[in-house]
Amino acid sequence: MTGAGRVVTVGLVAKRLFTLADRVAVAGVGYTPFTKNSGVSTLTLACRAVLDALGDAGLGIDDVDGLATHRVGDSVPPSLVGPALGLDEPSWYLDQFGGGSVSHAMVAQAALAVASGVAETVVCYRAINARSEFRMGRAANPGPEAQYQTPYGLTAPVQHFALNARAHMLKYGTTEEHLGAIAVGQRAHAVKNPRALMREPITLADYLAGRWIAEPLRLLDCCLETDGACALVLTTTERARSLRRTPVLVSAAAWGGGQSFLSGADPTVSAAAALAPRLYGQAGLGPGDIDVALLYDCFTYSVLVQLEDYGFCAKGEGGPFAASGEGPPVNTHGGFLSEGYVHGLNHIAEAVSQLRWEAGERQVPGAETALSTSQPGYILPATSALILRRG
Repeated sequence: MTGAGRVVTVGLVAKRLFTLADRVAVAGVGYTPFTKNSGVSTLTLACRAVLDALGDAGLGIDDVDGLATHRVGDSVPPSLVGPALGLDEPSWYLDQFGGGSVSHAMVAQAALAVASGVAETVVCYRAINARSEFRMGRAANPGPEAQYQTPYGLTAPVQHFALNARAHMLKYGTTEEHLGAIAVGQRAHAVKNPRALMREPITLADYLAGRWIAEPLRLLDCCLETDGACALVLTTTERARSLRRTPVLVSAAAWGGGQSFLSGADPTVSAAAALAPRLYGQAGLGPGDIDVALLYDCFTYSVLVQLEDYGFCAKGEGGPFAASGEGPPVNTHGGFLSEGYVHGLNHIAEAVSQLRWEAGERQVPGAETALSTSQPGYILPATSALILRRG
């Protein structure tokens, strides 16, 4: 039996799980331009993205009764965005502390609020002036590992991901060219995306000529710090069908995991490995049913390891698989490597564009299902992801 009444037996214990099961839809998507210097406040970015998403859905601020965001000291909470837009008393809001790992969990919790009737229309947003101001609040890594790493200067995300990428190379024979294929492929998508910050084509030779940032990661392995904002309007599927756009249904959502890149038992395995079976189980789908994949790409290595841990290829085969071009198209907007980095939400927005069949030159023909993922376990031993489908 599937849907809200699905019974899953674990050992001798039967659990009745509540699932979203297409009850909630994304009815609108909004963006600000992605830039290196927005010239406005983060609050202004948030408000513009929210209004743009509402306009896309054919709704106004009076239709909204919920707001949600996630941040790490670098954005603005619903308690400021709501009044700035004239929404003083939402019936539900979420101000989630956390970085990319919780980006999709934030949207999932908003969907649960709609599905349960706590709110009817929730706008999820992420706004950030990461290039012109600062990101992550200049706070130290709060994880327990920091006390052992900071004395040695091991503090930057690129350093941590470089260690994991090197471990994968040593264990499985992954090469720099495999990582380069990911960067080159995503840039080819970005060339077709008028919103992307980086639209000049690159070759593998261009990638290999890039300077080292933290071996084995080069400049083009790294995402773009970006000024910008993105927003999504969530409402009931029934209501979404009467609005302006083709609804995109939330078929499954999961968050959790348990494996941190910083202290996991196996540095070549991400939190996605534990999460993926639960996510696919909710949707009643498998990796072969996914038409387009939006995989969190703070660095090329995070794409490679998620190709394995979400089941598109076997463990250890992510490098050759990525270089082969097999599997579903990945990060069709260019991803964080080439479009811009809005900390997770622009991946979901691209999934919506693809499933509405509105992605222009980069459209995946006939796309019906999409997997969108968050940071696969950096600092927090957790991740989150959504499976969306065309309504």
